[in-house]
Amino acid sequence: MRYLGKKAVVTGGTHGMGRATVDKLIAQGAEVLLTGRSTEKAEGVKAHVVKSDAANLQDVEKLETEVRERLQSIDLLFINVGYSTLTPFPQATENDYDRTFDINTKGAFFTAQRLAPLINDGGAIVFTTSVATEQGAEGLTLYAAAKAAVRSFARGFAAELAPRDIRVNVVSPGFIDTPSMGVVGASPETLQEFKEIGDRITPLKRHGTMDEVADAVLFLGFDATFTTGSELAVDGGLGQGVQV
Repeated sequence: MRYLGKKAVVTGGTHGMGRATVDKLIAQGAEVLLTGRSTEKAEGVKAHVVKSDAANLQDVEKLETEVRERLQSIDLLFINVGYSTLTPFPQATENDYDRTFDINTKGAFFTAQRLAPLINDGGAIVFTTSVATEQGAEGLTLYAAAKAAVRSFARGFAAELAPRDIRVNVVSPGFIDTPSMGVVGASPETLQEFKEIGDRITPLKRHGTMDEVADAVLFLGFDATFTTGSELAVDGGLGQGVQV
C-alpha cells in the first residue's frame, strides 16, 4: 500500500481525471476527500464525498471546515476543477467570461488559499491546467487564458510555500479520453470531431488516458520531491514542439 497513512483532497474528483486519481489513491491505501458540483457519480466510492462548487466562495469556505473536521491535515491537494466551452470569442458573453474565470481561476486560487494551512509541511499541491495555454485554438480563448493564470499561480504559491517545504506543481493534459472531453455542452457530433482532430494533431496520434494523467499527478504529489513551480505535460508531445 504505497499511500497508506496519506491523506488527500481532490476537487473535481467525481469523474474524469480527478476520479482516476481518487481511485488510484484509494487503491494504494490513502484516505481521500473528493468534491464535485454533483456527487451522484461518487456513490459507492470509499472516500469522503463533499458537494462543492469551486465558483462559490461560501462552498470553498465550507470545504475548509469539512477537510479540517474529517481529515485534520492532508498530504496532497489536487485542484482539478475545470470548465470550458467551444465558444468563439465574437460570440462570448459576459456570463461566459465570468463563469470560465470563476471556476478555473478564482476557484483554484481560493481553494489553495483556504486549504494550504491544512497541508502538512513537506506536502504538495497539484493544479490541472491544459495544453491550450501553449497554443491558440478557436473557441478556447477564455479557457486558455484562465488556465494560464493558474499556471502563474503555481509559480507564486511555490515561492510562498517553499519555507514549509510544500511543493506546488502543475499537470498539463492534452487531448484526454474523458466522458466530456473537457468541454461543457458540446453535442456528440462535436465531441467526435474534437476527438478526431486530437488524434490527428497529437504527435503520438492518440488521446491520453485518464490513468496516464493520474499517474503524473501522483508523481508530482509524492515522488518529485525536488520539483516545485514546474509543469508536467501529459499531451503526447502536442505542446512541446514535436514535429511528426
